[in-house]
Order: sequence, then C-alpha cells, then structure tokens
Amino acid sequence: MNSTKIDPKYISKSNPRVGLIALASDFMIEKDFINVIKDRDIDFFVNRIECYNPLTKENLIKMSEKVTEVTKDILPDQDLDCVVYGCTSGTIAAGHTSIEKKVKAAKPKADVTTPSTAAIKALKKMNINKICLFTPYSKKLNDEVLEYFKSEGFDITSNAYFDIESDLDIGKVDQNYLYEVLSNIDLNNADALFVSCTALPVLPIIDKLEKKLNTIVLSSNQALIWDTLVKINKNNSVEGFGKLFQIN
Repeated sequence: MNSTKIDPKYISKSNPRVGLIALASDFMIEKDFINVIKDRDIDFFVNRIECYNPLTKENLIKMSEKVTEVTKDILPDQDLDCVVYGCTSGTIAAGHTSIEKKVKAAKPKADVTTPSTAAIKALKKMNINKICLFTPYSKKLNDEVLEYFKSEGFDITSNAYFDIESDLDIGKVDQNYLYEVLSNIDLNNADALFVSCTALPVLPIIDKLEKKLNTIVLSSNQALIWDTLVKINKNNSVEGFGKLFQIN
C-alpha cells in the first residue's frame, strides 16, 4: 500500500466570528440570531452559561462570575470579532464594564455587546426619548430595569410586566398570547415600545406589532443582533425584523 503525504491548503480570509454567551435556560436567543444571520457570511458560535433561579440581582451577578471561563471555551486560543453576552437584566445587574472586562480577559481583541447597551444605542440612534417598557420579570427586577433606562436619560411613559421569576418559564410564554398582550398595551404617547429579555419570543412578531401599534418596537434580541451586525459590518439589507434594521 502506498501512503502519500499531501500538503493542506488553508483559507486565506475567514468570515467574521461571533461568539454568543447564552443563558443555559434560554430557548430563544440562538434561534433569533440564526433567523437573521443564516444567509450571511458570518461564523457563529455559542456557549452557554449557568443561570440561577429565581432571577434576582444577586443571582444575575453570581452568573456573571463565569463569563471569562465560558468565553474562553468558545474556540479556545482563537480570536473572535465580537462576543455577545445574552442577558439584559444580567448586564444591568453586573454592569456592562464588568461584563466587558471579563470577556476581554479571555478574548482581548473582541468587540463586546450586551442587550441593555445595544438597546440604549438603538434608542439613541433612532432619536427616541419616550418609551413604553415591557418586561417579563418579577416586580423587583422589573423596577431595576426601569431605573436603568431612567438613569440613561429616557422618559418611561408606561410600564407593564409579567412577574415571572424563572428564566425557564419566560421561555415558555406563548407567542400568540404575547402578541395579544403587546398589541393592546398602553403606550401613553411613547415614541417606541421596548420589550426586555432575550428569552421572550418577540423578534418574530416585531414587524406585525409595529404595523398594529403604528410605532417603533424594539426587543432585547433585535437590538443585540443589530449591534452585533454593526460591529462586524454586516448590517445591510436585513428585512422582516423591524424598523431598527432599516436605519444607517
């Protein structure tokens, strides 16, 4: 038998690499990302981080302590272009600076985005000041998210919440029921509706909601995906996921 050594040929240019840190109990975030980026030249990698229930500020901060370890395990010893931390309330609880520092300890060259900072960036990009805020969280966590947006200079015209304490239960919310609730929400002259939480099935109904409410609708995953695509220069020609993707 002859055995021949053949030299491999490696690719000279790779696609942008995105690493997502998803909560271990999140049903939606990977699906939402894939629905938007599936036809784009993007390499997408996911690792999951342990989530502690009930969702409280203390447990969200505890979860963030594993960010460096989880980030390191996404293509070990390889660079990523963008690392996405997939938890809105978790970023607010731990602080974006803390999350970014933990990510960069593992992937120093990566840009970092989070749902809360992406939402603020999107709202300011669209010149929105008055928002109606909806969350699925407990009253206490809902109020902490409320205060975060107020501290960023936004006028909260109205607020509603589900009072759910477990991330697993958030992921089980019926999408049709969610649409019914949000389509009848009191906007109170808000310029936009922001729906918090990466685990809620909001992204697929945003277009329909915007038409029904005749206003801008933003969600955690939508803003997060938009900011990720901006950071890797792949945010052109995204259709079907809300007005946010139509801005330059």
